[in-house]
Amino acid sequence: MKEVKILGTGCANCKNTAKLVEEVAKAKGTEINLEKIEDIQKIMSYKLMSTPGVVIDGEIVHAGGVPSKSKVESWF
Repeated sequence: MKEVKILGTGCANCKNTAKLVEEVAKAKGTEINLEKIEDIQKIMSYKLMSTPGVVIDGEIVHAGGVPSKSKVESWF
């Protein structure tokens, strides 16, 4: 199971990113534990300069804007 964190303040892009990640993981048959982190202090602890950010198994894989579907598919 992959640990996935969506970092963002709850904006539309953050919600769309979370939805896309969930949909792609399900389509690929990958089990994930999805956590949405909206606390600005926690987000800053990742040294992320733009949101939404995606962290998979402790590694930042995306920052800023909604990632493309093909990019998300490459994570799983």
